[in-house]
Amino acid sequence: MKKITTIILLGMFPIFSLAKTFDCHSWPMNMAEVWMKNAGIVNIQSLDESKTKITLLASEKKKNGLYTQIFHFIFYDKKGRSYEVITKNEASDDECSMSSVNSYLVSKSDINY
Repeated sequence: MKKITTIILLGMFPIFSLAKTFDCHSWPMNMAEVWMKNAGIVNIQSLDESKTKITLLASEKKKNGLYTQIFHFIFYDKKGRSYEVITKNEASDDECSMSSVNSYLVSKSDINY
């Protein structure tokens, strides 16, 4: 009986160890779009936001309840081009825009037929 209980608890352990995450992608996503527009990479109106892929790569807790968050965005425009951007910013449990957003263009792809 003890073995079965131990196996069940060990099987459930990963569920208990999941870290609390919060949805704070909108601030860095919007700032990345503005950065690409200002850099002359893409016109924001040509992006198809419904196709945007968002991945939280890292969220590291710092002092005073702040988190350093790193996101990977893949933006698509209406002509089939894609733009991969990595962002880094500070967020808290209450506010996503605790710092400016550093944006890095990883790749720009164009499908030619």
